[in-house]
Amino acid sequence: MEKELDLWYLNGNCTQECDCCERSPQKPAVHIGLRNLKTALSASLCALIYYFLDRNPAFACIGAIFGMGANMEHSKLHGGNRLFGTIIGGFLGIFLYRIYLIFYPEGDNHLLLVPLLFVGVVILIVLAQIFWVGAVQPGGVVLCLLLFNIGSDNYISYSLNRMLDTGVGVVMSLLINWLLPRERLDAWQAALKARLPHRKG
Repeated sequence: MEKELDLWYLNGNCTQECDCCERSPQKPAVHIGLRNLKTALSASLCALIYYFLDRNPAFACIGAIFGMGANMEHSKLHGGNRLFGTIIGGFLGIFLYRIYLIFYPEGDNHLLLVPLLFVGVVILIVLAQIFWVGAVQPGGVVLCLLLFNIGSDNYISYSLNRMLDTGVGVVMSLLINWLLPRERLDAWQAALKARLPHRKG
């Protein structure tokens, strides 16, 4: 019975105010793991490359951080969410903002952006269902920024640059995860420990 209660609670099924709810699952110890280091390496490499290109690395670093997963499959999933979301939201935002500028070339009536946002979110979710389900949230971020924050002078260049930089960051994380998979790093760590002299207690 005790074991069944533990499984029930840990699976998040218990909604009653009972004794089992007073127990909380033990949190893992705070540590710096391999994913932590690979994420930092991926973002830092993007920043270094962009330094020599004299280009703002912010969106590339963000793409790298979002694109890093525990393994290659997770990286493809998280990176795909960010990249496809940015692409879908970017092109959709360009299209909708262009419609807005047809009616208000000076960009001086933000009320029209409200129904455009409504239509945009609906289209975004439909496109995400077709191309990449996880694209909704990152795509929504780009869409909202384009409609309400960027302005008529920069909305196209902002979108294209963000797509490019996000792609660079995601590719960097995929490359790092491909070059440094956990299995390889674990083998190196084991070999290093075997070479180190053991202390006698």
